Amino acid sequence: MYSSKFLSFPSNPRLQFSQATHTLLFTPVFLPKNPLPSHKIPFKSHSLLHPRPLLAAPPSNHSTPASASASPSPPNDRSSETQEAQEAVSEFLQELGVSAADSDSISSNSPRYLAMLVDGVKDLDELSLWDSWKSEGKEFVPGDVGFKKKVVYMAKEKGDNGKVAFLESVGLSLSSAMNVARYLSAESLPSLIHKVLCMKEMLFSGSNEGGLIGKNARRMMVYLSIPIDEEVQRTLSFFEKIEARRGGLDMLGCNDASFRYLIESFPRLLLLSVEYRMKPMVEFLENIGVRRGFLINLILLFPPIIFCNVEVIKQRLLAFKEVTADGDVGKLLLKYPWILSTAIQENYKDILSFFNLEKVPILSVHRAIKSWPFLLGCSTSKLKLMVEEFGELGIQNKRLGQVIAKSPQLLLRKPREVLQVISFLEDLGLDKESIRRIICRCPEIFATSIEKTLKKKLEFLTDIGVPRSHLPRVIKKYPELLVSDVDRTLLPRMTYLMRLGLSRKDIASMVRRFSPLLGYSIDEVLRPKVEFLVNTMEKPITDVVDYPRYFSYSLLKKIKPRFWVLKGRKVESSLKDMLGKSDEEFAAEYMSVESMSVSPPPAHQ
Repeated sequence: MYSSKFLSFPSNPRLQFSQATHTLLFTPVFLPKNPLPSHKIPFKSHSLLHPRPLLAAPPSNHSTPASASASPSPPNDRSSETQEAQEAVSEFLQELGVSAADSDSISSNSPRYLAMLVDGVKDLDELSLWDSWKSEGKEFVPGDVGFKKKVVYMAKEKGDNGKVAFLESVGLSLSSAMNVARYLSAESLPSLIHKVLCMKEMLFSGSNEGGLIGKNARRMMVYLSIPIDEEVQRTLSFFEKIEARRGGLDMLGCNDASFRYLIESFPRLLLLSVEYRMKPMVEFLENIGVRRGFLINLILLFPPIIFCNVEVIKQRLLAFKEVTADGDVGKLLLKYPWILSTAIQENYKDILSFFNLEKVPILSVHRAIKSWPFLLGCSTSKLKLMVEEFGELGIQNKRLGQVIAKSPQLLLRKPREVLQVISFLEDLGLDKESIRRIICRCPEIFATSIEKTLKKKLEFLTDIGVPRSHLPRVIKKYPELLVSDVDRTLLPRMTYLMRLGLSRKDIASMVRRFSPLLGYSIDEVLRPKVEFLVNTMEKPITDVVDYPRYFSYSLLKKIKPRFWVLKGRKVESSLKDMLGKSDEEFAAEYMSVESMSVSPPPAHQ
């Protein structure tokens, strides 16, 4: 996890940003020197502190203004008042160039903004302050003018030209809408509406299946252990704000909520040009393989990318051209958008240097990063701890490269977690050499949970009848069993074999002697070979109990050719005798030649 001690990154000369224009990650966006001033008209403070829709009853814990408690408005009057206020705001927005339909929609979906205007009107009515506007140089408003007219006057006096109402209508809270509107004084409301609609269409048209965006955000935070730059720091602050809200980071992929969070944290987004900034960036990302529906993942995991200059993005991505030798840089960017960060790019160089000193093949390092780019946020000092642990098991150099290429997430484990798995396997009766071989063959075992994964697989094996004393042999022969899904892999194969007429005892015997059995695909391996055994070879299914290794041989290259040879010579043979011999032994015994190239009759192809 990152530490606050790293926040003063400019002191690190490696992370300094160049002042040269052509290397800037962001094109400067100048904000107004003097933000839009707050209105000076009296209003009830409770409306801002506790905003509420006009049509909803106020929460019981909210304070009620004295005037309201003294003479509460009848429901019908309140409803009529709300309708008039909505009509007034809609008319005001139409005067600003907004269509009638959009104006009605905005006024209907900005209840807190309407409440603020209505409260302001009531305050001036109660205090008889309308005439005082003239002395302050404001437009004269007679005290007896109609309610709708006063609401329009109040909206004009706010000075935001309807932007606050629009921002609330797209999901921002009233306070956030007022804050963001201060940055947009130079924007016309129609232009802002067009920009928001384009932004939502281009960047927020995807989905967040399974909460993937939130999961990746947590991973990026957890695995970060290097000094960070300004862009990553701003992204982390964005994550923390969302995590502190109801639903946490799981809400990150909810389109409406995430758009609101993004605008609140990065209001300058609404200052960017759609034509000259957003569209070129979207087109570039689509050209490198980031489909439109997945842009939301990229934007929410690294919001500063929206400010990026396309040419600079291209230059930054070139650093990873060897990792994505197949040209699929878009997938890497989607998995880990922080590759555009200067801090991550510097750490990438450090990681390459570290593994070069460890004599790990560079190709293996590239494969590990491509598969699990979260490695890029890990310091070399942490990587060294795991590399040393592997060294204790004799896994170094090329072997280490093979391990991290298969299961790169192992490098982000804590040494004690791997040691716990090693101890677990030793308790089963596996020696150190066997464990070393298992790591090289199936390293993902050491990145799993002992309680949730390993013990459950052992329980499954013992439940079907595999004696505990045989577990070491079963695991050594096929360690992949320990990471096979019980419900989606092991049980369906058990069910299929039992439907063929085999008992649990038969299957347990087969697994004990040939543990890869339950790893074979039903449709691609088991069923075709069973059908050939029963229908063509005319043998009982129980023959596979005596020789379960039958399923390991190629149907086209070994089983069929040998069967046709034996059938042609009218030789009866067990599965073991037919398949267990080498090609030379089989040829010498049954063909009297050294070649096995025998084709089956055309009718049996």
